Formats: sequence, structure tokens, C-alpha cells
Amino acid sequence: MATKEPHRTVSEGTLGHYESRAEAFREGTRDHDVSQNIEALLRHIAGTPPFTILDFGCGPGRDLVAFKSMGHVAIGLDGSASFVEMARADTGCEVWQQDFLALDLPAARFDGVFANATLFHVPRAELPRVLKEMHAALKPGGVLFCSNPRGDNREGWSHGRYGVWHDLESWRAFVTGAGFTELEHYYRPPGLPREQQPWLATVWRR
Repeated sequence: MATKEPHRTVSEGTLGHYESRAEAFREGTRDHDVSQNIEALLRHIAGTPPFTILDFGCGPGRDLVAFKSMGHVAIGLDGSASFVEMARADTGCEVWQQDFLALDLPAARFDGVFANATLFHVPRAELPRVLKEMHAALKPGGVLFCSNPRGDNREGWSHGRYGVWHDLESWRAFVTGAGFTELEHYYRPPGLPREQQPWLATVWRR
């Protein structure tokens, strides 16, 4: 069921969880290999690089470093003040502090949006609006990458964070409803039986 919790409660609770664990989160995720996801975004972007990429929910900035090292213009966005400070200091990139439920995105600015393990924090009741805002922030033909923990569409609080555990059919309905066209999907980590692949990755074109 869609959340009836006030948006402020959802945002404050989830962001508070990350704020209280910011340094531990940085250390715990520093060496995560998401190169498969980065490549999935970049190979679908048309045109000549460098591309302008929004790392949506950039956290401490690990993936901003990767995009920047490839020569792209990488801009981060996160709701956690600690993560924004870390990302700015560690990457030298422009990083915006914005709540996912109160976005202020420029129109038609980005060639790609990289939303790795972030959009599942958006309540289902708010997801259509958020996805449409991301659609508008992409250039025509731009590409959205999403990776979310998959599940049976359960929604609610888990270990201090609010989340929605979409299955493919539910997620596909939300994103196509926002005007995107599906390019591909796959499960992660690669090379394992499906029951050992908790992540659903999807790629979309505006």
C-alpha cells in the first residue's frame, strides 16, 4: 500500500539514518563495484562525450569519481548534508543538497541520470511525480539508469530507512507511466542464481 506518512517524516527518518552513519557508510561502500551499472548507462547515451551526468543520490561521491575520471561532467545530488560535504571534498564536483521529495532540477540539462540504489527510498505515492521531474531534467533522448533492491512490492520502514521493494512489473509500470521507454534490465550481482541476485537494474530513454 502507498504510504500515508507525512513526507517530512519519511525524509527526516531516512536522512537521519544516513547522517548518523555517514562515515561508516562511506567506508563500507567505498569498494563496491558498480562498473556494470555505469557502463549500462553510458552505452545507451547517444552523441559524443563528454556527457553531463547527474548522480542522483550520490552519497559520499564514489561514483562521481568514476564519471569524472572518464572525462564526463558529473554533478551529484543528495539529501544528506554529511554526504554532500564528503562528496564535494573528495571529488571537486558540483554537488547539490536536495531532498528526493522536494527536488528543484533544471530542465533538459542532463545526458544521463544515474540513480544507483536510491529511488527505492521514494514512497510509491510520490514516485510518479519524482520520475516525471527526472524525465524533465534529461535532454531529449537522455538516459535514466536505476538500480533498486527487488522484492514483492512491500513498502515501509526497514532498519531505520523508508523503502519500497519493487518487482519488475511494478517498477516498469511506474517508469513507463512517467514517459520513459525501457532499454534493458538485468539482475545483480552478475553470474549468480536469481535467488542470489537481490538487485534489479533498469535502463530507460526519455
